[in-house]
Amino acid sequence: MIHASLDDSTGEILGFAMEQLLDAGALDVSFIPLYMKKNRPGVKLEVICNRSDEKKLLEIIFRETTTLGVRITEARRAVMTRELRKVHTPFGPVRVKRAHWQGVVKASPEYEDCRQAALRAGVSLQTVYQSALTRTDIEGEMTE
Repeated sequence: MIHASLDDSTGEILGFAMEQLLDAGALDVSFIPLYMKKNRPGVKLEVICNRSDEKKLLEIIFRETTTLGVRITEARRAVMTRELRKVHTPFGPVRVKRAHWQGVVKASPEYEDCRQAALRAGVSLQTVYQSALTRTDIEGEMTE
């Protein structure tokens, strides 16, 4: 995990940095609001990555943000096993991410699929989302 505290970057610069980090292999990028010395508002940049991607991500952080230094912390990670399935709703097909771990099962419809279906059908996003969730118990087609 790579951390940096920033108090002199614009939202546009931070957004661009986030895109670059994710495109380069970061597993997750987040900005957490904080107050820094002299009561200046700032953000803490947190990047979760594989060790093999650390060097190229550091290059992006130093190039695209105003930080002069970072902290690197070793962290372990636990993730649920995931699969992507396509379910058929009255509004069209929607991919649903299904995850499981030791008896715990979760499902989450893909936002873009739900968004497009809602726009096509003229219904709310929530309507499509709920429709996809009610179909997660049906064995849908595996997707890539």
